Amino acid sequence: MAKFMLILRENPATFAALSPDEIQAIIQEYSAWAEKLGRAGKLAGGEKLRDEGGRHLSARSGSLVATDGPFAEAKEVVGGFFMIEAADYAEAETLAADCPHVKYGVVEIRQVDMIDG
Repeated sequence: MAKFMLILRENPATFAALSPDEIQAIIQEYSAWAEKLGRAGKLAGGEKLRDEGGRHLSARSGSLVATDGPFAEAKEVVGGFFMIEAADYAEAETLAADCPHVKYGVVEIRQVDMIDG
């Protein structure tokens, strides 16, 4: 069984205009979907990311430099992720198709590179 990361990308303005009740209903949708994956033995983890831009760590002139984000002029941000287990991309796409996020943004599917070592 392979692992896949479902990267939830969105335009923050999509959620900014929603009422607290609407946000709570969306959270319940995500929870129900995650519970369904868990019962099927397909959920390997996942979290919502904070709205802040995070940090960017790079090496410059032999020193580490941490820079506060956001890092690009973009209307999309990564709002969270889920780790799932699936036999292949086809199954991962089927599982991701039920993710509530497809109504609000983009669900990017990336297979985890399992390196033996």
